[in-house]
Amino acid sequence: MQGNEEIFLDPGSCAMAFRLLRKNGYAISSDCLAEFEKKEIFYHSSSANSAHESDTKSILELYKASQMKILQNEPVLDRIYDWTSIFLRDQLVKGLIENKSLYAEVNFALGHPYANLDRLETRSYIDNYNPLLKTSYRSSNIDNRDLLTIASQDFKMCQALHREELDYLDRWVKEYKLDTLKFARQRTAYGFITIAAILSDPQHSDVRTPWAQNTALLTIIDDFFDYDGSMEELHNLIDLFHKWDDHLTIGFKSEKVEIIFNAFYGTINELAAKARLQQGRCVRSHLINLWILVMKNMLKEAEWARYNLVPTMYEYLAAGHVTIGLGVVLLIPLYFMGSQLSEDVIASQEYNSIYLHVSIIGRLLNDSATVKRESAEGKLNGVSLLMEHGRGAVDEETSMKEVERLIESHKRELLRLIVDKKEGSVVPKSCKDLFWGLSKVLHLTYMDDDGFTSPVKMVNAADVIVNQPILLTP
Repeated sequence: MQGNEEIFLDPGSCAMAFRLLRKNGYAISSDCLAEFEKKEIFYHSSSANSAHESDTKSILELYKASQMKILQNEPVLDRIYDWTSIFLRDQLVKGLIENKSLYAEVNFALGHPYANLDRLETRSYIDNYNPLLKTSYRSSNIDNRDLLTIASQDFKMCQALHREELDYLDRWVKEYKLDTLKFARQRTAYGFITIAAILSDPQHSDVRTPWAQNTALLTIIDDFFDYDGSMEELHNLIDLFHKWDDHLTIGFKSEKVEIIFNAFYGTINELAAKARLQQGRCVRSHLINLWILVMKNMLKEAEWARYNLVPTMYEYLAAGHVTIGLGVVLLIPLYFMGSQLSEDVIASQEYNSIYLHVSIIGRLLNDSATVKRESAEGKLNGVSLLMEHGRGAVDEETSMKEVERLIESHKRELLRLIVDKKEGSVVPKSCKDLFWGLSKVLHLTYMDDDGFTSPVKMVNAADVIVNQPILLTP
């Protein structure tokens, strides 16, 4: 920030400094990277067609830095992202990166744009650090073997804890008979991975468990409202939530409704009791009302689909950013992050703006990944909705580009709110960081398809984070 010449002479150092400073809320301009806008600066001769290894490392840092856009117009970062992503991909395809560890790091970064989940990245570093111990890239003042051993022991300890947490979740599913709901996707483990991948610290077990529980419950009612429940059953479920402790006065329209409601009733009451110990106030009514809001909007979407109604894009996003369910998945864990969240904080414009941006990102990423499948099922989707309102003048490619533009706009605003250190901010940093981690999870989940419907990526992530042993070379 003081313009140190030594930092600015080295592209990799400058890019890393920019990324870390901006990530931690410092007001640093992207103009500091302006001299690296073009790849020609890395060529050591006019005939060169590839960069030296040290240059590739610097270009990788520039690629990472270019993803830290927080302003409406940052052409420097746009141009750096364009050329670095093309250059690095070309290096991989042509086999020009000979160092296996560097190859793996570049491959990981390109394969997870905006989805570089902390635990997956950590595991990648550990696995790729083994061969580095035998190369010239060793630190002169650190015993690298000890560093690797400590990192590996930490990862193994977390793996053991995660297996215990998954065992608890399996018992929870069976206790409430959720596994008997044959219409529903059973995705409890995948829901758990989405939080374990960004928040693995042992002290945050009370955060991971409710996150996974609420993700599982959200998936079940999403399937119930989309495919299995009759309109009578859907209204019955919402009425039961309104009655809550007096739910027996209206009864259950089916066994499925009874199983679903009992799972919600027992789980929310238990989590609210734990949250009261952390927060010093009762949050149960707020949690119940959040779920009612989700289900009312799911009901609205069900009516659109069943009666062939076409909402405006505004109406669609107004409902869709709620039904993606991030409010219920994220809020309860936030109560266990160690920070006091008063009613004023949860009701603040800052909190709700962060929630709105991450929710719209989630909805539109979902729509982009699932447009073909959902269109075939006759289900509303933001991409197909833009095409329909275009009355033939908008094709799928144009619609997808508009959705991508919207995602990019909301992502930029979300990051700005996350890193902003302005006076008057009421949302704790730990909570903001969890929101940002969630946005990265969303990018991984919907990178190719809906990760909860076609869960290959989630299975692989679960294996790496929870089960796959770490094998150190002698």
